Amino acid sequence: MEDCDLIIIGAGPAGLAAGIYATRSGLKTLVLEEKIAGGTIADAPLVENYPGLMKVTGLELAQKMAEHSKLAGVKIHEFEGATKLELKDEIKTVKTGRAAYQTRTVVIASGSHYREIGVPGEREFRGRGVSYCGICDGPLFKDKRVLVVGGGNSALITTLYLSELAAEVKIAHRRDVFRAEEALVKALANRKNIEVLWSREVQAIQGEKTVNKVVFYNKKSEAKEELSVDGVFVQVGESPNSQLAKEAGVEVDEHGYIKVDMFQKTNIAGVYAAGDVTNHPVKQVGTAVGQGIAAALEAYAFVKRPYYK
Repeated sequence: MEDCDLIIIGAGPAGLAAGIYATRSGLKTLVLEEKIAGGTIADAPLVENYPGLMKVTGLELAQKMAEHSKLAGVKIHEFEGATKLELKDEIKTVKTGRAAYQTRTVVIASGSHYREIGVPGEREFRGRGVSYCGICDGPLFKDKRVLVVGGGNSALITTLYLSELAAEVKIAHRRDVFRAEEALVKALANRKNIEVLWSREVQAIQGEKTVNKVVFYNKKSEAKEELSVDGVFVQVGESPNSQLAKEAGVEVDEHGYIKVDMFQKTNIAGVYAAGDVTNHPVKQVGTAVGQGIAAALEAYAFVKRPYYK
């Protein structure tokens, strides 16, 4: 059983940033990642809002972060995800399919996963017309035709944002009323290039090299419909990867996001969380990096026990 000062669960932007700062601070640190280092940012065709990198693909940014971490001496075990957490004792245990590790502190940076609508073509065209992030990918569809799928706050916010970029924006909702804030509904009604498609369920996303068509089922007319589009933005929510943490006693909110304070502390001493798995309201690469840094420095303070502890 290997001993560590800090184990970080997840090698997305939050986990990698935490790893860099923890390692540079002198903590014996291990990052566990069930896939490859970089996180879901690798799915973004283009990132233009990360300070210092004016234009970079998501994959390139993910690779740069992973490379920086490794050059800084961060020990990363790819394809080794955590399977069980034992966090309540002073010495905590993290188990994987390969080994068990003991550690003084843990940073949970396991991220979240997009909720899919689960129709043919959705996964096939992901990154080639299908997107889950309007802020990330909206500029790629300037002066084009896009469709937003969803009916909650995130769907309406994305629709309003895209209406400033795209020539034509349609939003398809399976019901006949939005489940969103009234202010957003009113704002939507005032945009001339937005059309609402009520009572529509997406049945398929089609195309050749990229998306060019969406097939609907009209629940009122009971008819099949087709719409020509250049992009589809799926906005039916996200789900945090917090189940293991919850099972170990980490407190989550009503949506499953890990509750943290301004120092990234959870309800368990020595356990921190950062990035999209937390209840922080902004889910962006920049905020994830900042949270990862804060969590690592708090873990360092916990391990080294400075005078003010």
